[in-house]
Amino acid sequence: MSQESTVPGEVVETAEIPEPGAVTIVVPTFNESANVRQLLHQITEAVPARLPCEVLFVDDSTDDTPEVIEEAAQDCPFPVTVLHRQEPVGGLGGAVVEGLKAATSDWIVVMDGDCQHPPSLVPDLVATGERANAGLVVASRYIKGGSRAGLAGSYRVAVSRGATWLTKALFPRRLHGISDPMSGFFAIRRSAVTAEVLQPLGYKILLELAVRSRPRRVTEVPFVFQDRFAGESKSTAQEGLRFLRHLAGLRAASPVARMVGFGLIGLTGFLPNLLGLWALTAAGMHYVPAEILANQLGVAWNFVLIEHLLFRERRRHRRWWDRAGRFALLANADLVLRIPLIALFVHQLHLGVLSATALALVTTFVLRFVATEALVYLPRRAGEKPVRDGRTARRAV
Repeated sequence: MSQESTVPGEVVETAEIPEPGAVTIVVPTFNESANVRQLLHQITEAVPARLPCEVLFVDDSTDDTPEVIEEAAQDCPFPVTVLHRQEPVGGLGGAVVEGLKAATSDWIVVMDGDCQHPPSLVPDLVATGERANAGLVVASRYIKGGSRAGLAGSYRVAVSRGATWLTKALFPRRLHGISDPMSGFFAIRRSAVTAEVLQPLGYKILLELAVRSRPRRVTEVPFVFQDRFAGESKSTAQEGLRFLRHLAGLRAASPVARMVGFGLIGLTGFLPNLLGLWALTAAGMHYVPAEILANQLGVAWNFVLIEHLLFRERRRHRRWWDRAGRFALLANADLVLRIPLIALFVHQLHLGVLSATALALVTTFVLRFVATEALVYLPRRAGEKPVRDGRTARRAV
């Protein structure tokens, strides 16, 4: 609500919304050459002159999308910039993070490049954020006035609803007040973004933002998901697997959750261990060397799952062979340490064999988890900034 004086000494309240600051529209693209010309035309038609605007494409394309953007930008009344990445680190979400870092406006609007997100909603997103003093404004398909009409087929509808239900069940507190965490269309204040803490994987960047650095005040506006203008959806089974890996990584962000995940993964390691033991003994090997070799199968299984589900964002601190070697040493030291611990608990604490074994298992598990965090996956030192990809070319058009 703004106030303006019409008569000396008299203040009249009006329903006008305060003029928003400038907005940067960040559009991640991958082979969208058939859509970007139409998208820029829609933005030109939708964004009023009173709203200072720039469009920033972060492009991972292997086709001529950057050239098409450059040509189409000649008819735009606002600045258009292309950030072309040689290596698409983090997928579409990583592209958005690059855009968040490069944006200079008060507000940043993130939208897809396939014309399924209506640019006509950009002024409403920013105005709603100003009016509600919000840090994040989500365009939602699942509140009154919204629709998922542009989702092609019942399969994609079911996948979208299932993913929404799963994420809200896993993060009920962080996603409180966000009805559509799968939305790729939202506005965020630049002051509310801490891009350095984001570790995106795949295309669900709003989920990453909400869980890792959610602004205190969030609001929503309804939107109708449009039909794709041209081309085909980039949603594939591979992207679905990346989404599940991303969920696991976000859920394991806290030490307690990581420890629980570490234990559950350790339990699954018994399966390859037992299968390997059965195969080796069936082939005629003595059970002692067979158990030693079979244990390494379990160690390798655990290492792969822990790498991708628990410590994905920390893998940059050591080379993979260094991490694998350290992990294997710790896993095998666990076996060596367990026997003397059982003996100590039996003779010094006068525990029964079963109780001593259970206590030794818990003790070595905790020690192994702590050692894995400290010696294999060192966290980034405070104040250390991630290395940016030097092969990202910025071009104003």
